[in-house]
Amino acid sequence: MTLILASRPNVYSSSPLDRVGTRREDAAWIEERLTHPDSLFVPVWRNRNLVRGMDEAAPEAVFISGETAAALRMHGGPWAFLGLHEGQAVFAVDISNADDPVPLLPEALGKFVDLRSVGWGVPKPEAAVLAHARGLMHWRARHRFCGVCGAACEVRTAGHMMLCTACETQHFPRTDPAVIMLVHHGDKCLLGRGKQFPRGMHSTLAGFVEPGESFEDAVAREVYEEVKVRVKNVIYRSSQPWPFPASVMIGFHAEAESLDYEVNLDELAEARWMSREDLKPENLPKDGSFFMPRRDSIARRLIEEWLGHEAGPSISG
Repeated sequence: MTLILASRPNVYSSSPLDRVGTRREDAAWIEERLTHPDSLFVPVWRNRNLVRGMDEAAPEAVFISGETAAALRMHGGPWAFLGLHEGQAVFAVDISNADDPVPLLPEALGKFVDLRSVGWGVPKPEAAVLAHARGLMHWRARHRFCGVCGAACEVRTAGHMMLCTACETQHFPRTDPAVIMLVHHGDKCLLGRGKQFPRGMHSTLAGFVEPGESFEDAVAREVYEEVKVRVKNVIYRSSQPWPFPASVMIGFHAEAESLDYEVNLDELAEARWMSREDLKPENLPKDGSFFMPRRDSIARRLIEEWLGHEAGPSISG
């Protein structure tokens, strides 16, 4: 067996932050960092992050400090301590209760955008911080009440735990694991098009892990459910945080036992076997009827690793 080396880091991974979880219980230290002029704040507005350089196709994360950060804190939205970056405390703050974020953060600072629309091009550690903030603020906004008894919850551990005021149940941020896999057989790989995908985009198969299921079992089940293919030699490749809203993608390669398949039209719009020759950039259709997922996705990385080289840009750009 030929060892396929990892091609590149995944976007939203490789965070530069030291999460220093032990500091979350130190209320005095957290309070001092909240008001320190050098502390950095990552604003989130209605599940969107502040990014500049979108119009120039050179996106950069925007972190807020000083007087502007004080205004964000005074707005009274949920916040959480994310960690330390070179000694500076970094916090997420949700300003979704503002009808318009512009009075708090002038347009010159950047725009609030869905991270999935950014197209980072190459992985950037700062993207991981934005994803971290988005995921944590999404959880905070949806766990104000106890799922056991329905009573109100109070914030604990610098935004990383919600404590029920009645039954004292502790609620922690959740991450839902999902498997994503490149199914291959010989010189071909099986790519599918989800019903929600843009026209022409084909990607690897994927699905959520169910309770009491290993990742490998989830790979086998999802592949069979979607295309009636049995797989073997399920090999882990890498993972990618995917806080849209609260997932982590666990990537695999899996070998199909045969080329026979049957598309479950309740799951996919279509699927097809593609050879390495088919997937060369010069051989892809020029009419947009087939293109691969974006380069910042783990799906694209899984395909590129199987191809054995860094593929060129997709037809969609």
